[in-house]
Amino acid sequence: MLQRIRVVTVVLAMGAGALALTSPASAEVQAAAPEISDVQLSPASPIVVSDKAVTATFTFFAKGATSAEFQLKAPGQAGVFTPVKADAGLKRGEWTRWTATKSFDAASAGTWNFLALAKGDGEASTKGAFEVKKALPTTKIVGFDADPGRVDAGDNVRVSGRLEVDGKAFAGQKVTIAFRGRGSDTFQNVTSVTSGGNGWFAAQVRAEATGWWRAEFAATSAAGGSVSDTARVGVRVRDRDSRIVDFDARPEPVDQGDRLSFTGALRTDARALPGQRVTIRFKANGSRHWKYVTSDVTDRHGRFWASTTAEESGWWRAEFRGARGVDSSVSRPTWVKVVEPQEEKADSRVIGFNAYPEPVERGEFLRIRAALQVDDEGDWEGYRGKVALFFKANGSDSYRYVKSTWSSESGRLFTKVRAWNSGRWRFVYGGDEDTNGDASRSDHVRVIR
Repeated sequence: MLQRIRVVTVVLAMGAGALALTSPASAEVQAAAPEISDVQLSPASPIVVSDKAVTATFTFFAKGATSAEFQLKAPGQAGVFTPVKADAGLKRGEWTRWTATKSFDAASAGTWNFLALAKGDGEASTKGAFEVKKALPTTKIVGFDADPGRVDAGDNVRVSGRLEVDGKAFAGQKVTIAFRGRGSDTFQNVTSVTSGGNGWFAAQVRAEATGWWRAEFAATSAAGGSVSDTARVGVRVRDRDSRIVDFDARPEPVDQGDRLSFTGALRTDARALPGQRVTIRFKANGSRHWKYVTSDVTDRHGRFWASTTAEESGWWRAEFRGARGVDSSVSRPTWVKVVEPQEEKADSRVIGFNAYPEPVERGEFLRIRAALQVDDEGDWEGYRGKVALFFKANGSDSYRYVKSTWSSESGRLFTKVRAWNSGRWRFVYGGDEDTNGDASRSDHVRVIR
């Protein structure tokens, strides 16, 4: 029993000796400088306030701190931070959570700055800024409608509605009318209108395609934005009207067996209708039936030209049978008297034809001159007569009528016309009751772009 005690005593003595030996070697532990986290704001910036104040919570964590502070600087204050009470809360290991709260009302609107401090054996800080905004009054577009709900393409539709702010009429405000066509994902602005004294607005818009209409009010400094419900309008696509204008048959009267020329233009919605076939029909005096005689295809300006041999007196007209999306049309009829040929007429000639400058820039004026003469018992003399200008574009098989002009008493011919395409030009004199017709030589002019 005594032996066991001695052993324990020795062990304890050795332990005491060991402690004595290690104690001087342990250095004094230096306290670490405090650390601080970023500040979390709830609700997040911007803090939107209306007629009621909003309480915001600021949260941050500090490590190695014996105390912490939270400070705020109001909008417009230069370098002045005001302390806000910060409370210590939950600990997470070596970190302690600190929270501070502050209430903001509409008068608090602006940019605020904050500063969080952790103090201990030293100091750590973090800073930042956040926004407080005053909530804008709520707007709403009610009663929006588009009338009628089904129209023909190009017809007008009346769109209307009422703009309200906080449930009351909102007058004098710009409201945009927007449209989204069927198959599209986006609305396009079409027009705008100003709300009246009772908040109502209305506008006339042209419906070209089926789709949805709506009204939009963009947010301003005085009120928030809003968008109305949509109103659908169905659009029926109708054929465009066509008409044949300036139809003429000349000369009139005409000698039996002479050439009779027809000119005119095909248009739709005041625009030329090119590349369409127009037929020329004839109804003899006393007949009920119109018969086909000839035809032509309209050029880029919608014009057509055709000719035939005059056989008998009667009515002439041009007809267009219609095309996809375009209705048919018929010209007004014109009467042409065919007479027996008179005594032999004097021969005529068109000489000195020249079209210049050459080449000519596209769209510039081309000047054309020549001279009309008649055979007066073997002497060629100048003659006053109506002469037509014709043009045949490169690659075309036929000449097209362009315009008519009169020669002077001395027979001098001069006119000008804009040049659009390269080709050949010539004058054609159709003759009259005393003279036979004639055509000038052609002159090729190159058009450069």
